[in-house]
Order: sequence, then C-alpha cells, then structure tokens
Amino acid sequence: MNRIRPHLQEVNMIGKLADLKEEHYRNTLLVTALMDLLIEKGVMTRDEIEARMADLDRIMIPDPTYPIS
Repeated sequence: MNRIRPHLQEVNMIGKLADLKEEHYRNTLLVTALMDLLIEKGVMTRDEIEARMADLDRIMIPDPTYPIS
C-alpha cells in the first residue's frame, strides 16, 4: 500500500479549499461593492435589497413537502 498517494490527495484537497475560499472572498467583495453603488446612486434602498434577499432565500430553501429526488 502506497501511503504517499493519500497524503498528496489531502494536500490537493486543501489547495482546492483555499482556492474556493479566495473565490468566495472575491465574490463577496464584488457583491458588496455593487450593493453599495446601487444604494449610493439611489437605484435601490437597503430595505429593497434586504427584501429581495429574503425572497430569494425563501425560494432557495426546498419545501419539505416536496423533497427533491
């Protein structure tokens, strides 16, 4: 049994996780900047953005009476 291979797979998985964390940070930064600009320019209010977020959150949470198969 080769013990090096599982260790290399673990290192690879850690690298992928680090990449995902960086991508998540960049996406969060972009969304925050866009929200701030929309509010600053008077296109939307913070309340409108929060209401839209709540609507989308309700849509994204699956209904337990209709499980996804």
